[in-house]
Amino acid sequence: MKRKAFRPAPRPISFKPTRRDLRRGMVLVPLLILAGALFDPALIPPFGPLAKREVVAATFTPCGPGRGVACVIDGDTFKLGDRNIRIVGIDAPELAEPRCPQEAALARRSADRLIALLDQGPFDMVAHRLQTQDRYGRELMVLERGGDSIGSQLIDEGLAHRYIGSKRSWC
Repeated sequence: MKRKAFRPAPRPISFKPTRRDLRRGMVLVPLLILAGALFDPALIPPFGPLAKREVVAATFTPCGPGRGVACVIDGDTFKLGDRNIRIVGIDAPELAEPRCPQEAALARRSADRLIALLDQGPFDMVAHRLQTQDRYGRELMVLERGGDSIGSQLIDEGLAHRYIGSKRSWC
């Protein structure tokens, strides 16, 4: 009579990470975060082959009746001819539909300050080649003058928040 070879019961599947898995994760996670940041112009401005630059020299006015070719919609959006342009990385108060009187006042100040900043002379609009428009069809641009970000200046002056995917209340 032939005996069957003894085979132990298979071990149950373990979801506990091993040291090898942890080491692999310690290398992989930072690399994925860095790769994501390279493609998000709000975190790292576009550079090298990812950047598409254009120089703008125009006189800006508030948007509305009798507006010029270049006008400011609110503190983070403006029109340049037929193009709607959204400044990447900032969120300014809404001028069209403010939620409270404080937001309305800050929105007016923010839009006026953006007009003043844009009218100081030529500036660079830098687009990220991989992310050119938002879901509303506006062109996404980083604005720079002399290597300094115009959006960061609005944030520093308290007229805008840093935008990283969600809005905060102005009230």
